Amino acid sequence: MKKTSKKYSPLLNTAFTMLELVFVIVVIGILAATIIPSTKTNPVQEAAVQVLAHIRYTQHLAMMDDKYNAADANWYKGRWQIIFYDGNNSNNVPAYTIFADAPNYSGDPSVNEIAIDPQNPNVYMSGGYSGTVSLDVLHASFQGTKKMNLGMTYGITSYQLSGGCAGARVSFDYLGRPIRGDQHTMTGPYEAPTPRLIIADCNVTLTDGTETAVITIRPETGYASVTF
Repeated sequence: MKKTSKKYSPLLNTAFTMLELVFVIVVIGILAATIIPSTKTNPVQEAAVQVLAHIRYTQHLAMMDDKYNAADANWYKGRWQIIFYDGNNSNNVPAYTIFADAPNYSGDPSVNEIAIDPQNPNVYMSGGYSGTVSLDVLHASFQGTKKMNLGMTYGITSYQLSGGCAGARVSFDYLGRPIRGDQHTMTGPYEAPTPRLIIADCNVTLTDGTETAVITIRPETGYASVTF
């Protein structure tokens, strides 16, 4: 029986030298220094993307939950809306709330009028609003969503609604069309006494004092997008 001899292969006995290891480590360090900064999050952009998603969600609620009621002459005052706020119950920084102003028609959200977080039925979609300790972001009984407090979570220092809208809120009708102003002052489904349907781009501007993001809501369709 012949014995087979193993052939020597330099590849099987190759190892890194210390110099090669140092070189690899240096290259990895350079790549990390180049790539990691570009993956850092931008709080203003994160805030704007979140608000954009919630504007679309508010429109979705309005289209799915038509408030028309022939027996109630004020039914239109209860449409779904998103309202911004920066008072004591939001720690005096910008926050926002999604609510349908019904049955109170007061213009301000009460706990039973606020949308429920679809991911957590025990949480209200509010970053803080006046009226009750359950909407006070600093109170132990707060039942809202701290991420919707743009100041505390993302460092947003101010907001502004301009263009086809003003004030602090935007609502939607059953077709998803955006409406400006406080609904509880309206005298009809679309007027108070002037027409309330948004007819020009509504711009929601968020800033932390250095960077700015603008969310635009288009008239008629209610389509929303964001620019940085």
